[in-house]
Amino acid sequence: MSERTRFLGLDVHKATIAVAVAEEAGAPETYGTIANDPSAVRKLILQLGGDGVRLVAAYEAGPTGYALHRHLVQLGVESSVIAPSLTPVRSGDRVKTDKRDALKLARLLRSGDLTAVWVPDAEHEALRSLVRARADAKIDQLRAKHRLTKFLLRQGLVPPAGVRAWSAKHEVWLNQLTFTYEADQIVFDDYRAVARAAGDRVLRLEAALRSCAINSHHAHLIAALQALRGIGFLSAVTIAAESGDLRRFGSARQFMAFCGLVPSERSSGDVRHRGSITKAGNALLRHVLGEAAHHTRHAPRVGGSVRQRQDGVPRDIVELAWRAQVRLHHRYRHLSGRIGINKAATAVARELAGFVWALGQRVSTEGIAA
Repeated sequence: MSERTRFLGLDVHKATIAVAVAEEAGAPETYGTIANDPSAVRKLILQLGGDGVRLVAAYEAGPTGYALHRHLVQLGVESSVIAPSLTPVRSGDRVKTDKRDALKLARLLRSGDLTAVWVPDAEHEALRSLVRARADAKIDQLRAKHRLTKFLLRQGLVPPAGVRAWSAKHEVWLNQLTFTYEADQIVFDDYRAVARAAGDRVLRLEAALRSCAINSHHAHLIAALQALRGIGFLSAVTIAAESGDLRRFGSARQFMAFCGLVPSERSSGDVRHRGSITKAGNALLRHVLGEAAHHTRHAPRVGGSVRQRQDGVPRDIVELAWRAQVRLHHRYRHLSGRIGINKAATAVARELAGFVWALGQRVSTEGIAA
């Protein structure tokens, strides 16, 4: 007896999962709502599966993460997590419910019109969570500093000339400040304590990142990425954690699109118009590549820090890093005078993503590829 396929559309929430089933032919049907827990999911799969039945399931990526996907895979289901922004939507459809969403997923899954996202393994996701926690901590630190700075500005207090914000001299100046009213002093002490705690949190998470990265199977890629000028440890571990194995991208342009660094386009007939970058990609990757792109304004050279990071890196990767320096510097100089510094940096970041992709093709989890 030939195997038949049954398609499951799952609309997943914190406590419940709305289920719809589509057979190989016929209209999809609602199957009901189950609890979002492993035992209920296992019972569902036992009811819908069986001899001669191949189960294929899909649900949209969201705050519930990948736990359900991994559980379904363990139960023998061909599961995929779908990109919500790429799910087709009917223009006239104005009613949205959990059951209708599940039916839509089942129908589109059967027709092959859904786009799956890449699902990292549990270890990789843990490293990525740590990277994102550090990024969140940096944002919180910046906000804490801004609160303190704006409070002082409202009091008419600014650092003396020549004192750079948050430098050692700036700390000395802050230590000397006192306020007439007790309420102002309390606010100042509180804002300053929060800023200090935020800084300590960033340092603690960065130390944890270095410890975890050493033991990660991405250690070879992280070390190789640091051969590129402008990409230190934090940028390298962010690229590795957010993109995973760079060899999963079939071309450099695919990786550029994953970063949201390709230009938008509206073309019709003989008219072709390209606009700003899509930003429809990974924001952290786009940020670190954009920051690294600003280093290309300097003439190509291998300084002490870059030379230290390249120590022990294979020669072909070092040569690739040098070609990247030369190419991107000339590209930056050529574009900055024509389209401005910011747009030039964005264009260079896109090309830098291509060099990152090329480097990643030579590095595996076991080391440098032959």
